[in-house]
Amino acid sequence: MVSRQLDEQIAARFAVGRRLRVLDVGMGQGTQALRLARAGHTVTGLERDATMIAAAREALAREPEGIRERMRIIEGDGRDTGVHFLPGSFDVVLCHGVLMYVEEPDPLVAGLARMLAPGGLLSLLVRNGDALAMRPGLAGDWAGALAAFDTTAYTNRLGLDVRADRLKDLTATLAGIGAPLRAWYGVRVFTDTAADGAEAPEDLQTLLAVEERAGRTDPYRGVAALLHLCGVRG
Repeated sequence: MVSRQLDEQIAARFAVGRRLRVLDVGMGQGTQALRLARAGHTVTGLERDATMIAAAREALAREPEGIRERMRIIEGDGRDTGVHFLPGSFDVVLCHGVLMYVEEPDPLVAGLARMLAPGGLLSLLVRNGDALAMRPGLAGDWAGALAAFDTTAYTNRLGLDVRADRLKDLTATLAGIGAPLRAWYGVRVFTDTAADGAEAPEDLQTLLAVEERAGRTDPYRGVAALLHLCGVRG
């Protein structure tokens, strides 16, 4: 879903065929970074976890030479983008699944926005702080659901204590750093309770169509497990 949404935003803001400069902060195993490199863009992945870096480099090594030349991997923290890059160095900056691990997200987001050239696209994927009661509620954990209404803290599926973000707060943050919100989507509206590693259903394409429609339609997107926010640098 995130890939489809990201491609939609890129197509809406950049000329067809333009090779973009992309920064993927907290790239993990490099799934999104590699996808964009295969599409012809020049991609820099920034990651601090050594295991993730090793996996990304292994995946990159299996790619054709032309793709390997378009992607580089840097070990570093997303909060230190100013150490590695000059302001305005990128057309697209991704930060997916990172903010939940950062206690104070505003400085990180501001640093990401500084990396964007004018008109550049900032893509954030965050845990939805307005819907934390959905997962325990749908699982029948009534005490957990009741407690989730009044907090943005939660324990993720890895057992880590992390945090979520509310749409109104991130909207204000993006406006304040000169990259106002232009579009947002819900991700995992109906599928958040699916077991990790579950086999894809036979009607996968129908499922994806439903998730895609719900992710852009009110009121469904507002209760999604994740929010995909897209801001544009003024």
